[in-house]
Amino acid sequence: MPATGSTPEIVSPKRAHLMATAWRLFYRDGYRAVGIDTLLAEAGVAKMTLYHHFAAKEDLIIAVLEKRDREIQAGLQAAVEAAGRSPARRLLAVFDWLDGWFATDDFKGCAFIRALSEYPERDHPIHQAAWRHKQAVIGMLTGLADAAGARAPAALGETISLLIDGAIVAAHATGSTAPCGAARAAAASLLKLATA
Repeated sequence: MPATGSTPEIVSPKRAHLMATAWRLFYRDGYRAVGIDTLLAEAGVAKMTLYHHFAAKEDLIIAVLEKRDREIQAGLQAAVEAAGRSPARRLLAVFDWLDGWFATDDFKGCAFIRALSEYPERDHPIHQAAWRHKQAVIGMLTGLADAAGARAPAALGETISLLIDGAIVAAHATGSTAPCGAARAAAASLLKLATA
């Protein structure tokens, strides 16, 4: 929801189509593996159209990551709000959202973990965009841990983030949602200890 007085971002249909095609290809095949020619052929657009909207492939990757970040944060927030007023239930609702995501047919792991591994240089703009997402999730988890009365909410938020990343990797590797249940149980135990 835009702030009062601001205008929502206007995205042209061609830009939206390019980003949707890029997301599908990058998420399926990887960022470096997908070349501009493949992207243009899949999207059915001319190179000039691509460069009208994005100065370089890196800018397109960052735009796709930022869009995915907004989608994930909105999904997590909706799950938290749907969990009701119990602070503990709100924090653990993050795992319910993950469980639903892991069960989808198109789940192929974390696009941000992949970006961090494909662009390992910490000062690379794509690495930084992916890390901003991870930091935003940690911030959200820290806020939920604080609301739940954790003694060290920042430490708990970071630890739960590590559980989430581990569950994502394990679910991707095994094709099972079971890692989410294990991570949720561990998070519940940690929360209990942190608020005892």
